Amino acid sequence: MKNQTQLNRYVKLIEFLEKKFKSTIKAEDIEEVSFYSYRNINRIFLALQHETIGQFIKRRRLEKAAEYLKFSTIEISDIALEIGYGDIAAFSKSFKKHFGCNPTQFRKSFSLQQKITNEILKNKSQHENTQELNFEVETLPTIKIVYIQYKGSYENIKEIEKTWKQLLKYAYKKKLLSEKTIVLGEVLDDNELSSSIHCRYNACIVLNDNQSLNSEGLFIVKEIPSQKYAKFIHKGSHESCFETYNDIYARWMIDVGLEFDDKPILEFYPNDDDVTPKKDLITEIYIPIL
Repeated sequence: MKNQTQLNRYVKLIEFLEKKFKSTIKAEDIEEVSFYSYRNINRIFLALQHETIGQFIKRRRLEKAAEYLKFSTIEISDIALEIGYGDIAAFSKSFKKHFGCNPTQFRKSFSLQQKITNEILKNKSQHENTQELNFEVETLPTIKIVYIQYKGSYENIKEIEKTWKQLLKYAYKKKLLSEKTIVLGEVLDDNELSSSIHCRYNACIVLNDNQSLNSEGLFIVKEIPSQKYAKFIHKGSHESCFETYNDIYARWMIDVGLEFDDKPILEFYPNDDDVTPKKDLITEIYIPIL
């Protein structure tokens, strides 16, 4: 993958699969995007992704179904159709094989978890001052970014930091950095629904109107479309962000009550990690909503 043209083809293939995995994808479509025979690109894909193209598509469909089950009230039959299953029985069988329970059981488990947590928080608030879950609804404009992707457990902060160092080194070389530079993380997967080796996180730098840049190797340029979000603030180390996320999701139904949208979560980092004590770090969490 040292050849830039081949690398660009592979990146385009990944982008194509992410956009189209819910629909029918033919071998000819793969060949048209990648400029390889299906057999050869599947071998390359398996070596780099540790799964075949077919396995990737099936996994992403089932993970997306799990997101709908967890965060929406859409009928299970409609979810099956949305992700490309015409037969609900086949969908249920595949889902159970992947997650260890059928779609109905999966949805009930998360609903029960939220109800229990909310009851605990309700009882707790009667005896002490439980901090209110504050948030704002904000619509962000279209954002142009350059990013590099980390793939693995979200809890592996050291490896994520290495990814950031790679990006910052590249940005410094391209003279993209200034005091006004905005950095953010794009969280593409839910670590409760995806295995740790498949969780994806994009370390991103926002490009301003005067910065012209094209994708280069592992450093990809793209736009994040304008979107409405529920904005939450986490104060403390990046490692402790999980506590805030758990609090948000546990109290979402009662304290927030908004509908999730099927888009990545954004995290903005307004502080300089090198000079700010961990306890004073701020993470602005933007959860996409309809």
